[in-house]
Amino acid sequence: MADDKHPTPLDLGIYAQETSTPRITMVEVVALLLSGAWLVGVLWFFFWSDMSRSAGIGGSPLEITMVMLAIFMPIALIWVAASAAKTARIMREEAARLQSAIDAMRAAYVVQQQRNAVDIKPDLIAKLNELVAAQEAGNATPATFTSLRKAPEQPAEERAAIPQPPANQDAPQPGLLFGTPPEALEDPISIADFIKALDFPENEHDKEGFRTLRRALKDPSTKKLIRASQDVLTLLSQDGIYMDDLRPDRAKPDIWRRFAQGERGKAISALGGIRDRSSLALAAGRMKQDPVFRDAVHHFLRQFDRTLVEFEQNATDEEIARMSDTRTVRAFMLMGRVTGVFD
Repeated sequence: MADDKHPTPLDLGIYAQETSTPRITMVEVVALLLSGAWLVGVLWFFFWSDMSRSAGIGGSPLEITMVMLAIFMPIALIWVAASAAKTARIMREEAARLQSAIDAMRAAYVVQQQRNAVDIKPDLIAKLNELVAAQEAGNATPATFTSLRKAPEQPAEERAAIPQPPANQDAPQPGLLFGTPPEALEDPISIADFIKALDFPENEHDKEGFRTLRRALKDPSTKKLIRASQDVLTLLSQDGIYMDDLRPDRAKPDIWRRFAQGERGKAISALGGIRDRSSLALAAGRMKQDPVFRDAVHHFLRQFDRTLVEFEQNATDEEIARMSDTRTVRAFMLMGRVTGVFD
């Protein structure tokens, strides 16, 4: 419902019809006067001027053609200039009318949002009052998200994102051979750093983000996924698809666990929460036309699936929720829906 002070789109359409350009404007009047003055001058030259007699214009076809061009060419130029001026003026008026319509629609939208906020405010205040009264009486506690899974004893900064296989205590410890890569001697990446690496640095000034990314690229268990995600994000950006512009529907951590445990079908369809039609259409079109992009996407989907299976075993529901909001997971949700992974 639009405000009375601002016109609705229907009112704007009626206004545009009422203020339409008249058929004869000042531009046409000036063009008619100039054309008439030119014709009067031509008639005076041929019938009353002594110059026409002294010129001795003959009747050859070439001379007649040149005379006709000399008579009608200026008239044609006058009307071409008049038409251009009229078109420019109409375009300016249409642009101003369109801007007015946009401003009116924006104002009506703002007024509508303000009215909705005012309507909701009493209900919100009543609910807040109920919560305060319940807390004071000791009958209720604030609603919080709780996980059914037992909280780990170690914090996320210490627990490994990808659990390592337990070492056999009975077997003798082999010696390190020459040529062992340095990353094999480092501790596995923690869950906190793993989630940060999946989101990539915010900008060129994000020193902590680049440190975490380098840390993840040194970890053998996450390096392949990070590389595959970089390739897909770079290819998507070439079509103007950026993960920061996507706002997917959130899926519960339990659905991510069921997907990691191999469940497919409608039960995990909520993971395909990307609703941006333009991004889906562009990605689907490139999947059909670009074999390099198609291979990169399939490699990325396989690596993500393998990593998620191991990550789910050692992560809490809160950590899975944080992981699902990273740029890598948004790319997985987008390309998973395009390729039918969640069907």
